[in-house]
Amino acid sequence: MTVTVKQVLDKKGSATYSVTPDTSVFDALTLMALHDIGAVLVTDTGRLVGIFTERDYARKLVLKGLSSKTVKVGEMMTRDVATIEPSEQITSVMNTMTRRRFRHLPVLDNGQLVGIITIGDVVKAVIEEQEETIKHLANYIAGEIAT
Repeated sequence: MTVTVKQVLDKKGSATYSVTPDTSVFDALTLMALHDIGAVLVTDTGRLVGIFTERDYARKLVLKGLSSKTVKVGEMMTRDVATIEPSEQITSVMNTMTRRRFRHLPVLDNGQLVGIITIGDVVKAVIEEQEETIKHLANYIAGEIAT
């Protein structure tokens, strides 16, 4: 059985947290801390325009000595956001995340934002799938031995 992004979202939920490009970095970080997340999506009139991550904060703001209270998310966000579709297989998502060094991927269904998949979600889904395979194999072997 191959797990899809939709199955992962169905299990974990599709809640996403977003800010606008005009939101201060400080307010975005506050939202991230409140929900214990490592990224927020950046939307403008309902359309995904970027993603702001802890990595963006550390590399684009802190190292440049800028102030999180005055700098806007739109100045620091990653603009060309890679996205995935709900039908994509989780192993394919894992390969994309590993190859491109992403920890968060927004999920779009016909252009509409329906969730976000994190590297933690991917690892959990792969482990669960492997555990299920092991269980089936163990039952098969036990059945073979019993006959």
